[in-house]
Amino acid sequence: MQALLSFKEGLIDNFGMLSTWTNNTDCCKWKRVQCNSHTAHVQLLDLHGNYPYTSGYLRGAINVSSLIHLPYIQHLDLSRNYFALYIPELMGSITNLRYLDLFHSYFAGRIPSTLGNLLQLRYLDLGENYLWGKIPIEIGNIKHIQYLDLGLFYLSGKIPSQIGNLKKLQHLSLGKNTPPYGWKRQNYISKSLSGTIPFRMGNLPLLHTLRLVGNFEIKAEDAQWLSTLHSLTILELSSLHSLKSSYKWLQTIGKIIPNLTELRLVDCNLLDNDIQSLFHSYSLNNSISLTILDLSSNMFSSSILQFLFNFSLHLQELYLSHNNITLSSSLCQNLPSLEVLDLSYNNLASSMFRSNFNISSKLQELYLENCSLMDGNFLLSSTSTMNSFSSLIFLDLSNNLLKSSAIFYWLFNFTTNLHFIDVNGNLLEGPIPDEFGKVMSSIEYLFLYDNKLQGKVPFFFGSMCRLQVLDLSNNKLNGEFPSFTQNSSWCSRHIFRELNVSYNQITGRIPESISLLSELEILSLERNSLNGDVTESHLSNFSKLTFLGLSRNSLSVKFGSSWVPPFQLVFLLLASCKVGPSFPSWIQTQNSLIELDISYNGLNDLVPAWFWNKLQILFILNMAHNNLIASIPNMQIKLPFRPSIILSSNEFEGKVPLFLLQASELLLSANKFSDFSCENLIDTNLATLDLSHNQIKGQLPDCWKSINRLLFLDISSNELSGKLPISMGSLVNLEALVLTNNSLMGELPSSLKNCKNLIMLDVSENMLSGPIPSWVGESMQQLIILIMRGNNFSGKIPLHLCYLKRIQLLDLSKNKLSEEIPPCLNNFTALSEKIINRVETESRVYWYNSTYYEIYNILTYSYLLHITWMWKGMEHDFTHPELTLLSIDLSCNNLIGEIPKEITYMLGLVSLNLSRNNLSRDIPFGIGNLSLLESLDLSRNQLYGRIPSSLSQIDFLQKLDLSHNFLFGRIPLGRHMDTFDASCFEGNVDLCGEQLNKSCGGDQTLVKPQKAAVHGEYCVFYEALYMSLGIGFFTGFWGLLGPLLLWQTWRMSYLRFLNRLIDYLLVMVEVKLAKRQR
Repeated sequence: MQALLSFKEGLIDNFGMLSTWTNNTDCCKWKRVQCNSHTAHVQLLDLHGNYPYTSGYLRGAINVSSLIHLPYIQHLDLSRNYFALYIPELMGSITNLRYLDLFHSYFAGRIPSTLGNLLQLRYLDLGENYLWGKIPIEIGNIKHIQYLDLGLFYLSGKIPSQIGNLKKLQHLSLGKNTPPYGWKRQNYISKSLSGTIPFRMGNLPLLHTLRLVGNFEIKAEDAQWLSTLHSLTILELSSLHSLKSSYKWLQTIGKIIPNLTELRLVDCNLLDNDIQSLFHSYSLNNSISLTILDLSSNMFSSSILQFLFNFSLHLQELYLSHNNITLSSSLCQNLPSLEVLDLSYNNLASSMFRSNFNISSKLQELYLENCSLMDGNFLLSSTSTMNSFSSLIFLDLSNNLLKSSAIFYWLFNFTTNLHFIDVNGNLLEGPIPDEFGKVMSSIEYLFLYDNKLQGKVPFFFGSMCRLQVLDLSNNKLNGEFPSFTQNSSWCSRHIFRELNVSYNQITGRIPESISLLSELEILSLERNSLNGDVTESHLSNFSKLTFLGLSRNSLSVKFGSSWVPPFQLVFLLLASCKVGPSFPSWIQTQNSLIELDISYNGLNDLVPAWFWNKLQILFILNMAHNNLIASIPNMQIKLPFRPSIILSSNEFEGKVPLFLLQASELLLSANKFSDFSCENLIDTNLATLDLSHNQIKGQLPDCWKSINRLLFLDISSNELSGKLPISMGSLVNLEALVLTNNSLMGELPSSLKNCKNLIMLDVSENMLSGPIPSWVGESMQQLIILIMRGNNFSGKIPLHLCYLKRIQLLDLSKNKLSEEIPPCLNNFTALSEKIINRVETESRVYWYNSTYYEIYNILTYSYLLHITWMWKGMEHDFTHPELTLLSIDLSCNNLIGEIPKEITYMLGLVSLNLSRNNLSRDIPFGIGNLSLLESLDLSRNQLYGRIPSSLSQIDFLQKLDLSHNFLFGRIPLGRHMDTFDASCFEGNVDLCGEQLNKSCGGDQTLVKPQKAAVHGEYCVFYEALYMSLGIGFFTGFWGLLGPLLLWQTWRMSYLRFLNRLIDYLLVMVEVKLAKRQR
């Protein structure tokens, strides 16, 4: 009994699952405990939960050492709980276990090799967890095992050949192609299982279930092993991209199809003819007994459906998502036994629901997510459609193009049994029709989030007596708090579990009558316009509440300092809720918190010592933007979950405590910390450290080897001095190094060339000196952002910088660089592209794969890349600059020579600043090729020549400065060039044009009509003057040339006179030269 009570102590039981486990009672009579009827020894612990549902689940620590004192225990079920722990190594010490179920319980880390010590084990299920890495070869020691489920998304490496020796194995599942709990990052990179399939003839002869997920290398001879599995009834081969090219494997699968009840060939690059070859030898429907067929994520067309109808007699579940199917009603023949149909991520034709869509009278679940469905796809008031879907209980229409309220009327056809509707991620507008609530009384789960719904939250939800979950978040709903929640006679209030109306425009106060929803587990009201007080009386009836989100409203949370809430929250989000000025002491009672956000709350207090112990269970802590004061004590505690800790913009001071460096993210910017050290640290996996805008003085500590897994390091805007320590070169995983705005001196240490993964290097506004090292270009070829502005770097720009093909932002301004600009700048490939590949760039900066999660335990990022950049003549701060800017700034140096014409090949450039140098010669004529340029500054150089007319072709140019050069000629006109004023061209004395209000040679003088009207008395004078000038010119010209042209004697005399004059001038020149030679 004491062993069980000790085991219970580490658990968090918010649902009373272990309420019978008390002293002075017989433990064999406790719930979830079973003893041997003869010996009274504890043999079975069934502690399975039902996370996240109301029937309960456990959290907390698993004290395996106490279970070791139960030597006769054979059955341990901890499935479907929320542990968020590593599987204890000691689990392998409960050597008498025959049954171990850890399925779907948020376990993380590697699979312990000690599980191989459980030699009596018959059943092991580790599926649906965050377990990663390789499968331990020790699993092959469990010779008696019959059921082995390692269906894990994050597994990598090869299948151990030792598993092939488990001759009693009947169920084998290795790998998974969907992440646990539906979680998936857009830019996630799955490593997956790979290598060969190591099983040979005679291996695993009793298998009836085989699930292999991974990009395995398959060989023809491996198919012989598959053909010997005569007991096989369930087969899954997913992510097997080489399956299509292996005729032998396809042939073998085809031969065993008559034995199978379930077949899954997901993500195998299969085409229609591949499936036809599998089934080609079966002409009769009765010869195939398949009940489940999953062909998702292949390349099938619509014809595959017509083919499958021939083998559909027993088919109950059909999954065809992520293919190239264009479905219409003509293709929808009857599948008499079908209960589940998934056509998500296909392009369904407009006529699909406009006629008799009678695919199955037994259909219960229909998945049509992201099928490009529009309002026109659905025909209203169709009795044939109603008859076709009368059995449906689950309908997913999410992420389509539905816009009008017509879809709600169409859904009236499902009034009989429909329990689940998901229409999230569409374009639905207007109010929800009242008729919807009056008719849809069977609804239990309703998801309408991520639309554009307007109006008030309808009152009719109060008449839906089965409603348990309602999600209306991220719409445009307005009005006061939903009134249906205030109805004490609401028929559903005793089963209603989740209300989410966050990200809307709801106003007014939260009524105290919300406490009537006594079964509420999730209350999410963030980012509305709610006001007033939230007091204890609002929440005092919520014993099962696990999620409370009130952030970003105008609420004031006022709980008494001694209040003990009846609930144990897992998520508490109170950002900008006026919780302060005192620190909320009631949080001390919350022992299940995973995420806590009390940022922007005006807290002006010390943080109590007890609070820092909460970091032992937290995943995310955000207390940024308060006025929390004093130093943080250096607690002697461990942080097993490596939380993300955000304490930015407070008044913390003193030394940064070492225990905080156990976090995965530590954001401490904008405080008053004065000291930092990273010495004597062991086994830290810190990914992000932001100490910017503090008061840290002196030299950087030389201890970076102890936190060498850092990805992002920002120590900008402190009072650091001295040289950069050599140990910074040990940060080989570093992606961003930001040291701007300090007083660092000396040259960059050569050890930094080890930081080959750097994407951003910002050392601007320091006193660094020496040449720019060539290894910056040689070793840091992943750089997207390189900022060295405002230092004392000298010498020439090294040619090796041209190796930075990915560079998007290059700032070497305000240094002492000399010589010419390298002509190889056209090697900057990223600057030659007109569009930034945002997906590719994001995946490089904030990337996710199983190794990444394994090391850092990061699910979200709080730190974002940010820079200060001279933009259009003014300094601006940019967040996510890697996604928006393509710029070069070499201003304020001593560069000479011409502007390389290669710059004109950088078609993606948005800003170019070469001002305040000694550049000469012409502006490249091809400058007009830079069609995306918004800012161009070439001022204060020695450029000469004409301004290229191609400048007028740059339509986006908003900032232009060519002042103080030696440019001449007419300033081009046209398009936006007329909008630049004289200051853009001043200091070029030989320039002319309308922008300078200065005429150019050859311009005609135009007399404006209005001036003639004002000075009309001078008109006659000017007319006489111009007339006399014309007559004089005519008389003089023809008086001389006329006789010469008309009379030959005059012409000959005139020519003899010119000859004598020329001879006289030549003689006089020779005489003068002779005199000088004497």
